Amino acid sequence: MKRVKYIFVTGGVVSSLGKGLASASLGKLLQARGLKVNMIKFDPYINVDPGTMSPFQHGEVFVTEDGAETDLDLGHYERFLDQNMGRQNNVTAGQIYDSVIAKERRGDYLGGTVQVIPHITDEIKGRIKKLGRVNGRADVVIAEIGGTVGDIESLPFLEAIRQMGLEEGREAVVYVHLTLVPYIKAAKEVKTKPTQHSVKELREIGIQPDILLCRTERKLTKALRDKIALFCNVTPHSVIEAKDVDSVYEVPLMFHREGLDDLILAQLGLRGRQPDLSQWEEMVERIMHPPRRVKIVVCGKYVNLWDAYKSINEAFVHAGVENDVGVEVKWVDSEELLEKGAKHFLRDADGVLVPGGFGERGIEGKLEAIRWVREKKIPFLGICLGMQCAVIEFARNVCGLLAANSVEFDSETPHPVIHLMPDQQRIRAKGGTMRLGAYPCILTKGSLVHKAYGELQISERHRHRYEFNNEYRECLSECGLRVSGLSPDGKLVEIIELEGHPWFVAGQFHPELKSRPTRAHPLFREFVRAAVARRYGPGAA
Repeated sequence: MKRVKYIFVTGGVVSSLGKGLASASLGKLLQARGLKVNMIKFDPYINVDPGTMSPFQHGEVFVTEDGAETDLDLGHYERFLDQNMGRQNNVTAGQIYDSVIAKERRGDYLGGTVQVIPHITDEIKGRIKKLGRVNGRADVVIAEIGGTVGDIESLPFLEAIRQMGLEEGREAVVYVHLTLVPYIKAAKEVKTKPTQHSVKELREIGIQPDILLCRTERKLTKALRDKIALFCNVTPHSVIEAKDVDSVYEVPLMFHREGLDDLILAQLGLRGRQPDLSQWEEMVERIMHPPRRVKIVVCGKYVNLWDAYKSINEAFVHAGVENDVGVEVKWVDSEELLEKGAKHFLRDADGVLVPGGFGERGIEGKLEAIRWVREKKIPFLGICLGMQCAVIEFARNVCGLLAANSVEFDSETPHPVIHLMPDQQRIRAKGGTMRLGAYPCILTKGSLVHKAYGELQISERHRHRYEFNNEYRECLSECGLRVSGLSPDGKLVEIIELEGHPWFVAGQFHPELKSRPTRAHPLFREFVRAAVARRYGPGAA
């Protein structure tokens, strides 16, 4: 039986250096070498999952096929490896402690004192090792440790991976440390001291990094690499330059040019074929040099933090590649749109997207944006709450139900065109209780979405509590709203379209979560195609 090898990715100095992207890029390279890769993200916060955390703190919640609410880095893993992740691929400190406490209450520890070492660290190691056996034995498991070295919350995870180096043997484990090598403009110098201190902190914990990924704005000279290697106790060729790039999809290519995949294979004693990255290189070339451009406006309430809509942004990149066009995304705060008017922000838009979200704030601005695109025949895509807003706007301004609303925003509305799902009515807990994960949907033959998908049954990922109220289905349909996607039992409206509009589609699910760099999601692909037709004429699409 083949032996699973492990790569542990840690970060130092500051957060947001890109450990998730680095891990996903490394996974892509090893996969291209013919190895079977699985990945796991450890988040050190005590929350059980990010599902109840504010997008302003945490960015988007990435929902997997099996209904797990996970860290946005799992989106990078899925997009780069073209491989579905699940609840076993994202573990928080809250989940670890919850599991250990449950075992203690059952008496699993036979009355012994429960401690961080060995009980918490054993639970962490168990999750890592189990992942190597999921869906057939992996060749390599890449484990990303969230936070930075020195955070008190991360210490149990760092101790666990230190122990694995001893237990599995150093020939089966590689420690990769991502760190910052800043350029100090006033001194006109690149400084290595932050990296030295970060590695010193890691070594004090008992972990000697094998490879350093050095985030830098400037090229690392040989002298700088030699200095980092000397003070951090690694070989010079183990100091990898991770220079800022214009597109995240350049990162695997940059690492390959730096020889990172060769270095990893050598240290783990693995053999792999030479990677064929030609399709990836072509994709990056098309991202970097599009022959034409379109402007898409995203009207939401988290627009000051792009990570809140990370998968949407990436889905536009993928759709642009397939349409041979660059997609310029303009982020518009829905409250500001209501204040200044839709014309101010949308008059030069080639398409408008209203994304998902929760709460009443900013809703009226979203409704105003949808009214504008409906009347001006601008291509529109609504996602989750965006679909619910499209239904409310249509009911008010086309069907004459002026007080129509969602009970989420107005529990006393006389026309609750959006209401709480029946199986949600008795639920009080917030965490992990929504309609989550993949559900099937039956499409209407000949509809826009049927033409986009090319099939009549699809599966998409959900994250919502409220739904289209079927009591209003007939009324809205008579006014021109077309129901083009239903749950198999016909009870849940999944997709709506507008008759007489060039491209107006809204879905109760999150299509952005399934878009991949070399395989754009059908709805994003066709939405961008409609935007191209609006700007350049029907023949251009």
